Amino acid sequence: QVHLAESGGGLVQAGGSLRLSCVASGSIFSVTVLGWYLQAPGQQRELVAAFTGDGSTNYGDSVKGRFTLSRDNAKKTIDLLMNSMKPDDTAVYYCHVRALESGKRLYSDYWGQGTQVTVSS
Repeated sequence: QVHLAESGGGLVQAGGSLRLSCVASGSIFSVTVLGWYLQAPGQQRELVAAFTGDGSTNYGDSVKGRFTLSRDNAKKTIDLLMNSMKPDDTAVYYCHVRALESGKRLYSDYWGQGTQVTVSS
């Protein structure tokens, strides 16, 4: 089983910064996609940033230039540095990977439990 553990959420004032961290554990053979999504109340889950299988990094339009995605393969971590935060960034943030678990044939999507980020005006 693949497990994702998130940390770093909390309350921040507009213009401030937060860093989210996600640690992956379990019998992971391969990973093709990894990143972060957010879900605001009453809204669908949407992409914040992700490393894709072709080596590129995709950012949601609302966070381009403000958020930076990074990874440490040795530590199996995915970090999201959020700068110049806005009240509209308020949401639950979810870590996501598309991974092939050892002994399995198909890639599956795995999600963390979510971490609340609140930006006050």
